[in-house]
Amino acid sequence: MLNKSTAIKKQTISILGCGWYGLALAKRLLAAGYAVKGSTTSPEKVEILSSLGIQAFLLNFQEQEIKNDPDFFNTDILVIAIPPKRSSSEQSTFSGKIQKISSLAQAAKVPQVIFISSTAVYGESNAEITAASQPLPDTASGKAMLETEQLLSANTSFSTTILRFAGLIGPGRNPGRFFAGKQDIPNGQAPVNLVHQEDCVEFTLALIHQAAFGVIYNVCSPDHPSKQEFYVKAARQSQLPLPSFNDELLKWKIISGLPANSAFNYEYRIADFSKWMDTDSL
Repeated sequence: MLNKSTAIKKQTISILGCGWYGLALAKRLLAAGYAVKGSTTSPEKVEILSSLGIQAFLLNFQEQEIKNDPDFFNTDILVIAIPPKRSSSEQSTFSGKIQKISSLAQAAKVPQVIFISSTAVYGESNAEITAASQPLPDTASGKAMLETEQLLSANTSFSTTILRFAGLIGPGRNPGRFFAGKQDIPNGQAPVNLVHQEDCVEFTLALIHQAAFGVIYNVCSPDHPSKQEFYVKAARQSQLPLPSFNDELLKWKIISGLPANSAFNYEYRIADFSKWMDTDSL
């Protein structure tokens, strides 16, 4: 585990989007001794961020109301943690929003950009997927993410690191609720590809601490139980109505979370979902 004394220098890290992951990352970075700037689109949340020791910024890059503060981009590392919303209109304009952010980062001479992407850039290929695999998204959000990755990587004024997170679980995202009470769910034997919030944060912290920038990483637990096994147990542990799955294997993929950079070392904290559900509150 990293702590304040192990930070080589007090770098400044700006987190664009202090939501479920971004806020957890900000708290961990502060504890590790980094100076943290965080953005939100909510005036009410500015006070919350400030109270935690985060230098808070009210930023918005929507087409109709751009709110920007150049000081936010005066940073050593910019973490972009603003996934496209589910609406088709948001997904179609997402790349334009990121283009504005890319231009601002370039103007401010930001050296390192970390983009939080998703394993949704991979389709169901009936194979093991590594960070070197060809992305073939089959959803609108996956296509928006891949387009954004390519847009940022094309800007050579900064180094882009891409973290493709698998399905997210952790505080406020109880997997027992995902399928609770539903019946005849298809593809029950398909393996799950999930990652806990703790590993999302700790992986990012290790990446920053080791300066292992400039490549693509899949961030996914090495544990891949079947959907049926995982979600039935999660619902039982949460005392929710049990789902039922069809005992079949249709389309599937297994995401390998092993770092593509052999010089980068990371050990997953939540690497056994059964044990995690037995010992932790969902």
